[in-house]
Amino acid sequence: MPRDFPLEDIRNIGIIAHIDAGKTTVTERILYYTGRTYKIGEVHEGTAVMDWMEQERARGITITAAATTCYWREHRINIIDTPGHVDFTAEVERSLRVLDGGVVVFDAVAGVEAQSETVWRQADRYKVPRICYINKMDRIGANFSRTLSMIESRLTATPLPVQYPLAAEDRFQDVIDLVGNKAWRFNNDPDRGPEEIPIPEDAKAKASELRQALIAKLAENDDTMMVAYIEGEEVEPEELKRALRRVTLANQGVPVICGSALKNMGVQPLLDAIVDYLPSPLDVPPVEGIDTRKGEKITREADDAAPFSALAFKVVTDPFVGRLVYFRVYSGKVKVGAQVFNPTRDRHERIGRLLLMHANHREDVSAADTGAIVATLGLKNTFTGDTLCDASKSILLESIKFPEPVISIAIEPKTRADQDKMGDALQKLTEEDPTFKVTYNEDTGQTLVSGMGELHLEVIVSRLISEFRVGVKVGQPRVAYRETITAPVQAEGRFVRQTGGRGQYGHVNIKLEPLERGKGFEFADATRGGVIPRQFIPPVQTGIREAMETGVLAGYPVVDVKATLYDGSYHDVDSSEMAFKMAGSLALQQGVKKAGPILLEPIMKLEVVTPEQFLGDIIGDLNAKRGHVGKVDTQGEMYVVYCLIPLAESFGYATRLRSLTQGRATHSLEFHSYEPLPAEQTKEIIEKAVGKRYG
Repeated sequence: MPRDFPLEDIRNIGIIAHIDAGKTTVTERILYYTGRTYKIGEVHEGTAVMDWMEQERARGITITAAATTCYWREHRINIIDTPGHVDFTAEVERSLRVLDGGVVVFDAVAGVEAQSETVWRQADRYKVPRICYINKMDRIGANFSRTLSMIESRLTATPLPVQYPLAAEDRFQDVIDLVGNKAWRFNNDPDRGPEEIPIPEDAKAKASELRQALIAKLAENDDTMMVAYIEGEEVEPEELKRALRRVTLANQGVPVICGSALKNMGVQPLLDAIVDYLPSPLDVPPVEGIDTRKGEKITREADDAAPFSALAFKVVTDPFVGRLVYFRVYSGKVKVGAQVFNPTRDRHERIGRLLLMHANHREDVSAADTGAIVATLGLKNTFTGDTLCDASKSILLESIKFPEPVISIAIEPKTRADQDKMGDALQKLTEEDPTFKVTYNEDTGQTLVSGMGELHLEVIVSRLISEFRVGVKVGQPRVAYRETITAPVQAEGRFVRQTGGRGQYGHVNIKLEPLERGKGFEFADATRGGVIPRQFIPPVQTGIREAMETGVLAGYPVVDVKATLYDGSYHDVDSSEMAFKMAGSLALQQGVKKAGPILLEPIMKLEVVTPEQFLGDIIGDLNAKRGHVGKVDTQGEMYVVYCLIPLAESFGYATRLRSLTQGRATHSLEFHSYEPLPAEQTKEIIEKAVGKRYG
């Protein structure tokens, strides 16, 4: 792939939004208008190019992030269309990690929804500049101004409307272009572009006022615009564009445009906005990493001449070509057949074929240069979040952090033949999806699969059956409880074994302290005077970690604990790494029992959108399910109920809500936090786990 596009003319962007805001429809129109496809695919007809998986077409939703490349105004745009359902949030996380810019799509009727907030926070974390596209302006209840104020209040962002619709709902057709100081008329015909029209006389005063308001907002964050604003100068369109670009790249504002992708309205201005306002690889800070030889922080400039560095962000098992690894090149270039180094695994790998992806279609290329997003075959030991680099100039890039799964189900093969196939299929699925975990319970002999929600696991099981041809039986969903401690405590772990020959001796004293929710595990070494030799400290930590995987109350993992090793003793001959590992493990178990252990349960953030007539029934039902209703907002003629509800009480809620509201209410669920489980439920869970009365 020769450098046919200068770096400044490349845009790596993601289309992100809440489910049903119209991301895939927007992407399909972009592909049509850029000449990438010759027929518009529709989600509701199951013909969308980007929703190529059987499960996506059956459900009409995006499940896996799909990549494609298109061209507009002599710029190359690499696009990743991401899922909107919260169960597939890992796909958004990994995509945002490697993208330079984002297009956030909002439904003009619903405005900012639950998952919109989640993806916005993810983009904030990776400092991804964004533009907003307010879609579905032709729907009944569409409200551009209300969506703008929701972006400001719920996302604490600064919206910069560069367009303003002259009407909404079924009269939506004309918009004022506040940058160019003109108006555009859209039409339904996909083969006719927007037509420039004069700003209507009755809208000129409004247009002038809105343009001044835009300049005033820009002036707050841009010095050049501040001077023009104070001196009352006329701002030229090109000058305004440059200021909008500077403010967007600095993450101090988000340009907002509107349209209706399904009716082919407003997509060309969106493409223009992507080119005009979103960053090229040269506009984002150089990627940072660790020099693996010196342990120092280093950077890599976005330059073909720099040493090669890339991040693998997705692994896919393709039924036709095998194991595909998607990666983003941050610096340098790589050719087919080149040997690269994976410092994450300390392995050398050889690049097989290099493929430019268009959803599930592949185009072979000979090389990938800086800024490219490509897939490769032949990498056996590279996984999501791994770095690939030049072996002589090794760099370890920051990996990708994923949320822990919150729900489990038991699965078992139907026949002996299915048993072998199931193990292989589950391994491939865990490689593909970092939020999907598989564990084997020795006590029950069950295989447990864990994921982010009921739909996530439903899709996994469906793929096992249809894609991997494995016959499986599925058990009831299980909640991923956690255990923690409530009081600081000191504990001793002593592992002594005397046999005929050399014995085993390990002795440690540790202090356990509870940590804040979500902090995980911390280990500190406070030993003095060599009471325990240095080489035995890491095994103590390993023993504590392993013991934390099965708690003392009901066998659930222990979390949010700080362990401080402060004393111990050793034997010159009998001490070993294994003995100290066992001592650490025994100390943790003994300490947790004395430290007021409790069970924690996952709490979900639930949003229900309902007509007023069902509001009382819904709130009553949520209260009966141990839900804590926070507030109730209005959204046009609908009401939005915000609630925190235990995951255990949310199973099958979609069906329950349908029967309560005659199918007229919708809901969204996402993980919120782990909170203490009430005593009554704790007793029940422990009885089930240990098979006897508690207390």
